[in-house]
Amino acid sequence: MKLTREFYAKETLQVAKELLGKILVHKVNGEELRGMIVETEAYIGSIDKACHAYGGKKTPRVETLYGRPGIAYVYFIYGMYHCFNVITKEEGYPEGVLIRALQPIQGLDEMSNLRYKKDYNELTKSQIKNLTTGPSKLCIAMNINKGNNNQDLCKGELYIEDSKDIEKIIIIEAKRVGIDYAEEATDFLWRFYIKNNNWVSVK
Repeated sequence: MKLTREFYAKETLQVAKELLGKILVHKVNGEELRGMIVETEAYIGSIDKACHAYGGKKTPRVETLYGRPGIAYVYFIYGMYHCFNVITKEEGYPEGVLIRALQPIQGLDEMSNLRYKKDYNELTKSQIKNLTTGPSKLCIAMNINKGNNNQDLCKGELYIEDSKDIEKIIIIEAKRVGIDYAEEATDFLWRFYIKNNNWVSVK
């Protein structure tokens, strides 16, 4: 079952933790690509110098951050890669959760071809391990790009669904990655991941 608007409309740190173990789904070329979310990062614009909308910044790039909970915020980095976030809390507040890593579940050949141009059984151990272990890697493997920006995750073919089968998980809280410029925000323990999961990007 798809996560509802109410799920996303909670405090951002809570959503970031509760997304762990949920299943990201994207229907591509008639096939469902599915991966379990194993790592997230929270961003809260009002107090977070690592957030694109810190200090009330409003540009066409960050407009989606101010949208209603449950929509996708996809942005371009380094002129090469995409990152996929979900908007949280309530409309008008620039807050969201970056999906940092997935454990691949279904559609492995399609994911593999999107990332490496070859089937899953042709991958090396290193390629398998790195298929979705990072925010831009998972976007390539799940075929998520700027065309998905502002899409409603409560509808459509890109969404997150609940997972009732997952065993009890232990959540690790850590510093976020790649935000050395963000002064005191570099020390916020706003990255969350599933303990001992092999697909976490940084441990």
